[in-house]
Amino acid sequence: MPVLHALKRIGVLFLATAAILCTPGTPGAPAAADEPGWTAEPATGRAATARPYFYLEGTPGTVLEDRLALANTTDQERTVTLRGADAYNTAGGAFAVRPATESTGAGSWISFGAAGTVKVPPHTRAVVPFTATVPPASPPGDHPAAVVATEGGREVGVRVHLRVSGPTLAALTVEDVAVRGKGAGTVVAYTLVNRGNVALAPELALRAEGRFGEVPGRGARALPVELLPGQRVELTEPWPGAPVFDKVDLALTVTAPGGARATAAASAWFVPWAIAARTGAGLLALGAVALAALFLVRTRRARREPPPDGAPVPERAGQTAPEHELTGTSR
Repeated sequence: MPVLHALKRIGVLFLATAAILCTPGTPGAPAAADEPGWTAEPATGRAATARPYFYLEGTPGTVLEDRLALANTTDQERTVTLRGADAYNTAGGAFAVRPATESTGAGSWISFGAAGTVKVPPHTRAVVPFTATVPPASPPGDHPAAVVATEGGREVGVRVHLRVSGPTLAALTVEDVAVRGKGAGTVVAYTLVNRGNVALAPELALRAEGRFGEVPGRGARALPVELLPGQRVELTEPWPGAPVFDKVDLALTVTAPGGARATAAASAWFVPWAIAARTGAGLLALGAVALAALFLVRTRRARREPPPDGAPVPERAGQTAPEHELTGTSR
């Protein structure tokens, strides 16, 4: 008999609720009470605690079993179609599921058999069994998936944590660090890549060192993302403590349970361009005034200086030559 294991890991941040309203290829959102009609969630016994998601674990070649509960709260019959789907991270880090035609991973391991289409009578709760067949050559680690229920254009996905038994590796890298914005709106953009075979709940710390004094960074905090194996996400970290004028060296350190740790560095100049532009314009104007004054001073000096010895003295306009008396002539 296959065994359904309780969730042993901590730090799962997405899909904390059982039912997720989603469209293939887009992030899911919790199925809310303002969307009545029907719900999908992991089935529980009368004395069992409600489960927010499925957790299945087994060795390669194992057939795992579980049950999905469909509840119809309306006065009309509902016809629900069920399938498995691969799960992945969007570029922004959200959880999403792939369409049926693109699910070639753990989603394709899930089967509802003849119960792929279920008719649920009004005000009835139907429990539908399904299996997850782990291929013999499956690598160990986490294989994210979901059970997707569709009816009338609406899709509800229930998260499936599916782990293949064997060695696990928690590893990640931080890449493409860059500083954007200015002032209180400054952010540090970066990319996280899960290089291991287990899902990660990362924490980020930001350290900054300036040339003109201490620069506040950011202490370690949990990131609002569950990074699935092999996935790459692009995130931004607010940095309201960025300086106004300085050259800063940044160091981003990301850690995750299981020993995963990565650090990346970057440098950035912070220059108040508006003030610099006004200051530059003022300096240019002051330089122009100084050059004009120097030109006037040199011109006046040139007019006052006497000509060198032996040089002819130019006649001034309106001035007549003096008359000379001639001697030895009769008057």
